[in-house]
Amino acid sequence: MQTPDFIAISPIIMLAGTAAAVMLLIALRRNHGATAALTTTGLAASLAVLLIAARVAPRQVTPLFTIDPFAIFFTGLILGATIVSVLLAYGYMERLSGLQEEFYLLLVVAALGSVVLVASRHFASFFLGLEILSVSLYALVAYTRSRVFSIEAGIKYLVLAAVSSAFMLYGTALIYADQGSLDFVRIAELIQKFHGNDLSMTLLAGTGLVIVAVGFKLAVVPFHMWTPDIYQGAPAPVTGFVASVSKGAMAALLVRLFAPIDLHHCAAMFGIFAGFAVASMLAGNLLALMQANVKRMLAYSSIAHMGYLLVAFLVGGRFAVSAVAFYITAYCIGILGCFGVISLLSDKDRDADSMEDFRGLFFTRPWLAAVFTAMLFSLAGIPMTAGFIAKFYVAAAGIKDALWLLVIVLVLTSGVGLFYYLRVIIIMYERKPAGAPAPLSLHVPDAPGNIALAFLLICLLWLGIVPPAFLLLSA
Repeated sequence: MQTPDFIAISPIIMLAGTAAAVMLLIALRRNHGATAALTTTGLAASLAVLLIAARVAPRQVTPLFTIDPFAIFFTGLILGATIVSVLLAYGYMERLSGLQEEFYLLLVVAALGSVVLVASRHFASFFLGLEILSVSLYALVAYTRSRVFSIEAGIKYLVLAAVSSAFMLYGTALIYADQGSLDFVRIAELIQKFHGNDLSMTLLAGTGLVIVAVGFKLAVVPFHMWTPDIYQGAPAPVTGFVASVSKGAMAALLVRLFAPIDLHHCAAMFGIFAGFAVASMLAGNLLALMQANVKRMLAYSSIAHMGYLLVAFLVGGRFAVSAVAFYITAYCIGILGCFGVISLLSDKDRDADSMEDFRGLFFTRPWLAAVFTAMLFSLAGIPMTAGFIAKFYVAAAGIKDALWLLVIVLVLTSGVGLFYYLRVIIIMYERKPAGAPAPLSLHVPDAPGNIALAFLLICLLWLGIVPPAFLLLSA
C-alpha cells in the first residue's frame, strides 16, 4: 500500500482509532459525559478526514475496497447519522441506571462496520463489514437488559441475523466454487455478459442466497418479520440507528453489488427485486394501518420505504444511483427525527411508544410536536419536505424507465401511508381529557438532543425546498 491508499481509507482508520480510544477511556475512568464527548469528537474527526480522502478518489485500495464518490457520499451520510444518534442518545442514557459508556463504543463499532460495507467491492470485505455491524447491533438492541422486550428483541435479532449470515456465507462459497473469485465487478460482468442466461446453476444459486441475505438486512418482504419486534424492543436511539445507518449501508451495498448489472436484461433477477418492491410497499403500508404502537407502525412503514427504494434501484444506471442516494438520505433524516422525538420523550422505565403517549403533546411540548409533525410529513411525502422530493424523484425515475406497475403501486400505497401518519399527528394536537394522568414522567429534554433535532429539521426543509443542490452532490 502507498500513501494515497492510506489517505483513501483514513476515515476507516480514524473510526477504528476512535473505538480504541473510547475503550481505553472506559477502562481508565468511567464518565458518561466524557465518553459521549470523545465519541462525538472522533466521529467528527472521521467526517473531517473524509474531505481529505475525497481528494484521492476514485481509488481502489487492495482488492477489497473502492473509495469513490459513491463511497465518500455514503460514508459521510453514515458518520453524520451516527453523530446525530449519539446526541439523541445522551439524555436517554443519562436517565438509565447501570453501565452507560459501552453504548457509545458499540455505536462507533457499528458505524465502522457500516463504512466498511459501503466501500466494499469484494465478498470478503462485505462479510467483514456485515459481521462488525451485526455483532454490535446484537448488544445494542438488548442494551436495556432490565426490560423484557429488549432482551427478547436482542435474542430474535441474534438468531435471525445469524441465519442471514449463513445464507450469505453459503452463497459466497457457491459463487467462489464456480468462479474462483469474490470480486463484485468480475461477477457482475459475467452475469451481464450472458444477460442472466446460460449461467451455471451453482452461480445462480449462490447469487440467490446472497440476495436473501441482503433482503433480510433491508427488511423487505418476505424477510421482514423481525423488524417490528426489534423496533419495539430496542431502545429508541438504537432503533433510530438501525433504521437509518444499518439500512443506509445495506442500500449502498445493494447498489454496489447489483447496479453494474443491467437488470432489464436479466428477467429472473429483475422479477425478484420487483416482487420484493411490490410486496414491501403493499404489506408494509397495510400492516402499519393496524398498529397501535408507534414504534411498530414506524417499523412497518420502514418496510414500505425499502420497497420505494427498490423502485429507484430497478431503474438502473446513473439515474438509479442518484435516486437511491437521495431517497435514503431523506428517509434517514425522517426516521432519525421520529425516533429522536421518541428518545427525548422516553423515561427510565419505558419508551414513549404508545399512541396515548403523544396525545396532547403540542400543548405540553410544542417544539417536539412540531418536529415530529415535520418528520411524519416527510415520511408521508408531503410537499416542502425532503420526503416529497424523494418520492417524486423515485416516481420520475420509474416513469422514465416505463415501470408503470411499480409506479402505480408506489402512488397508491403512499396514499394509504398518509392515513396512519396523519393519525399520529391528529392525536398530538388533541387536548387530553380533564384529569387524565400523564402517561410518562415529564422531564426536561436535554440540549444535545434538541440540537440534533434542530439540525435534522433544517436538513429536512433544505432538501425539500432546495433539492437541486443535493442532486448536484449525489450525481
